[in-house]
Amino acid sequence: MKVTESYIWLRNVRFYAYHGVMQQERRVGGWFTVSLRVGFDLSGAMASDSLDDTLNYAQIYETVKREMAVPSLLLEHVAGRMSQAIMAEAPGVTSIDLWLTKLNPPMGADCEGAGVEIHLRNK
Repeated sequence: MKVTESYIWLRNVRFYAYHGVMQQERRVGGWFTVSLRVGFDLSGAMASDSLDDTLNYAQIYETVKREMAVPSLLLEHVAGRMSQAIMAEAPGVTSIDLWLTKLNPPMGADCEGAGVEIHLRNK
């Protein structure tokens, strides 16, 4: 058996954070969700049953949590920082697909959210 692709993922992790262009958003804050899929060769862990052979999703969560705590004007900037930090802290990462959603964007629309989606491949 050959593993052709494998991922660790977190889905719709909720954070209260202070991101936004408007001063009110950075002062009062709001709810956000982050979903991400991180490419990583899981074949070693499939054979060994050892945490040493995989990407620990709890560590990925801590990285995302740390970056969400840093206020930014743009969600694009937050998503970029998260991705850079994950790749720096886990050298075996091959790709990141990330969705960052502001759940109540201040634009007068009745919607489930607005945000950014990025897809990165490690060189």
